[in-house]
Order: sequence, then C-alpha cells, then structure tokens
Amino acid sequence: MSMTFRGRLLAASVCVGALSAAALAAAPAQAETLADAIALAYQNNPTLQAQRATQRALDESYVQARSGWRPTLGVSASATYTESRIPRAAAGVDSDGDGQPDTFGNSGIFETNSGRAGLSFTQPIWSGGRVAAAVNAANADVLAGRENLRRVEAQVILSVIQAYSDTRRDQEALRIRQENVNVLTRQLEESQARFDVGEVTRTDVAQSQARLSQAQALYQQAVAQLAITRAGYAALVGQNPGELAPEPSLAFILPTDPDEAFKAAEEYNPQLRAQQYAEMASRARVAGARAERMPIVSGQVTLGFDRGPVRPFDSDLYVRGTSATVTATMPLFNGGLTTSRVRAAVERNNADRITVEGVRRNVLQAATQWWSQLIAARANISSSEEQVRAARIAAEGTRQEQQVGLRTTIDVLNAEQELRQAELNQVSSRRDEYVAAANILATMGRLEAKHLIPGEPQYDAARNFRKLRITWGWVPWEEPIGVIDRLLTPFPSSAPPEPRDEAPVAPGLQPAPAVAPSASR
Repeated sequence: MSMTFRGRLLAASVCVGALSAAALAAAPAQAETLADAIALAYQNNPTLQAQRATQRALDESYVQARSGWRPTLGVSASATYTESRIPRAAAGVDSDGDGQPDTFGNSGIFETNSGRAGLSFTQPIWSGGRVAAAVNAANADVLAGRENLRRVEAQVILSVIQAYSDTRRDQEALRIRQENVNVLTRQLEESQARFDVGEVTRTDVAQSQARLSQAQALYQQAVAQLAITRAGYAALVGQNPGELAPEPSLAFILPTDPDEAFKAAEEYNPQLRAQQYAEMASRARVAGARAERMPIVSGQVTLGFDRGPVRPFDSDLYVRGTSATVTATMPLFNGGLTTSRVRAAVERNNADRITVEGVRRNVLQAATQWWSQLIAARANISSSEEQVRAARIAAEGTRQEQQVGLRTTIDVLNAEQELRQAELNQVSSRRDEYVAAANILATMGRLEAKHLIPGEPQYDAARNFRKLRITWGWVPWEEPIGVIDRLLTPFPSSAPPEPRDEAPVAPGLQPAPAVAPSASR
C-alpha cells in the first residue's frame, strides 16, 4: 500500500472523528454524485485495471495459436577446429591415407578447420485440423475473457454503488444519532431543572442521564461505522467521499416485471455467457485431440554453405547447397496416448456443458432473490415512512402531555427512542431498495458503464484484439493455409459466434431531485 493511499485511508477516519453537528449541516457548493464515483472507479480502480491487463494477455493466445499456420525461419552456423598429435613411434605409418609413410619432422602435429552456415525456411501446409481447432479454442477463450471482464466491471460498479449508499446511510445515521444526543441533553437539563424545584424525583434525572449516556455511546459507534464505510469508498473510488448527492433513479434501466429480468439475465449475464464460451472452447479442444490421429504435412527449403579449411576472404571456395523437402508424418501407434487424450477432452467438454445449466439456474435464482428483496424493500420504505410520521406525532404529543403531568419522563424517553429507531429504519430501507435494484441490474448484465455513464470514454476490450489480427509474424498466405486446415479434416471445429451486446440504454444516471420519494421507483 502506498504512503499516499495509506494517508487517504487515515484521513477518512480522522475526518469522521472530527465531524460535528455543524460540519454535518454544512455542504459544499456542489455535491459529489454517484455518476462521478462510478466514473472515477471505472478509470482508476486497480481490480478493474488488472482485469483489463489480464484480458490483453489472453488476447495473445489467439496470435500464438495462429502461429501454427505461419512459417518459421532459422539460421545456423558452425565452426570446427581439429588438432592431431602423432607420436614419433608412429613414424612411417600411413596415417593420412595418401599411400606414403608419414614424416613428421620434429612436431608430429596436424591442424584442420571447417565451417558451415545454413538458412532454413519451414512452412506448415496441413496440420490435420490441429491448428484450426487450437485457433477456435483460443478465440472462444478470448470471448470468455471479455465476459469475465464484464463481470468484474459489474462487480466493481456494484461495490461502488453499495459503498456510496452505505456512506450516505451512515452519514444520515450519524446525523440522527447527533440529534438524539442533542434532544436527550435538553431533556436531562429540563429534568434537572424540574428536580431542583421539586416537580420530579431523582429517578427521573437518573433515567435521563442513562439514556443520554447510551445515546452518546451509539453516537460514537456511528462515528466509527462511518469511518469504516468512508475507507471502503476510498479504496474503491480512489478518493474520500465528500458531501454525497442523493442516489439518482434507476427506473430508466430497471425492468418492469420479473419475466423481463429473467429473459435479460439468460441472454446478457456475463457469468453465464463466459461459461457458454468456455464450453465452446472445450468442444474445439475435443476436435483438436481427435486431429492428433491425422498426418502433418510441411515443406522446408534449406540453403547451406560449407568450407574446409575456412578462408574468410576466398568466397569462391565455399560450397553452396540448396534443398527443398516436403515431409508428411503420420502417427500410427503411441500406446493409446491419443485415444486417452480424446476421452479426457470429451469429459471436460461434458463438464463444461453441464456447468452451463448450473450457472443458468444460479443466475435465475439470483434474479428471483434480488427481485423479491426489491419488492420487500419498497414495502419497508412505505411502512417506515408511516412509522416515522406516527412516531414523530407520538413523541411530540408525549412531550406536551408531560408538561401537564399526564406523562412521565420515561414515557418521553421511550417515545424519543422509538422515533430515532423509526428514522434509522427509514434510512436503511431506502439503502436496501437501491442496492437490491443494483443487484438486479448486475444479474441482468446491465450494470455497465455504457448504460450508467454513457458520456464517459468507454474501454473497448475488442480494440486490442483487432490490432493483433495483423501484426508482426503475419504472412499473406496464412489465411489460405487456414482454410485448407479447416476444410480438409474429418474432425472440424466451428468458430465461436461473436456476442450480441445490448445497446446502451439512455439517458444514463441523472442527478436526483432535491427530494426523492424512493431510490429507484
């Protein structure tokens, strides 16, 4: 963790600890919006940035698979030096085979050297469908990776929405706790004054003191909780939250009935689509395993230069050789290895195909769960609003009745406690409704930047892939070789289809009105 970011997290708790009623009441000229927070996280969140880098690395697997259709060019060079020492006892022996006895003088040492340089060009002609299957599998892996990137993007945005809503909830809870401390402080002062003139007993004063101490402890807990949520917000967004504007409406993108949510989830949920592409990749690998039974055809051209002894400045003395070879290799028997690999690939594909159905069921279950929680949260909002209205009337009436002797101090304290709890329930209900709505959108595959912040620059995961289609190593005859490899095989594999993306839903997140009756209705 960098010192700068550690300082920001520390500032999150220090700032909260220094909050007071006056600081809570003061607001900057322009409040920070949810769209601002999502835009910052979309551009700077480290989890999302790392997943984008992972996807770019995965794109390279497609290039690596296509290299099986591309030629290879290699150069080789060798130099040999030989020294022979013949003892004098071997004098008169014809060691060099010239028909004459050897004479050594005084040395008996022979030195020779030779050199060779060669250039080879190898072009695959037909792989029996191996490379075609590998290319289709890599293509499916890339598309599955894009869906995983969409899933991580939705998770990050969902976490930002939760952190934003939690921070607003805890800010409001802190305000309520502060107000409760202020009210109970006045109640204690009033009880003490009435005790001094003999209108109430010491019990009334003690009850007021006990409730005030409890309220102060709850206030400190609220301060700590807000510090925690602010730190979580800073970790996701990259900066501490200021005065947060109310959450904007999600009605423009939310479905009107659960059937629409189920249909969109089955078609656009990133986790489900990633698993579908994973099944396509394993299906292509089955074809690749079966293609291992087919022959391989390749051509090679070699150009070589030989000379012995080596004389660098006598180029005319070098022997040049050129050869062209077409090689066909047919596997006949490998101890059952290929058959075993085919069986293993088939079972992996079966597992992926079964997992698709499991993921589909989990997605529909999540859609049902969050839709039910959304309905319950909306009902809780209506109930909590009525509870707050009634509790406020009851608290005011109890205070007035206490003035004429119809209510005791404990009645007033209980009424105030019920009012604060009702206000807290109202704040939590609004937060729960908004988060449930965001989870529905994540399950549907709609919690994306293109829907929520269409005005911000969008990251295109396919752009890097398109750049790699023709890059270093590409040759013009690569595609014809690929067509031959795809067609002339008894074990063909099909290329995965491009995903059909949902068009951006206008108008994106808009600033909420000054008073919003509901978070997402």
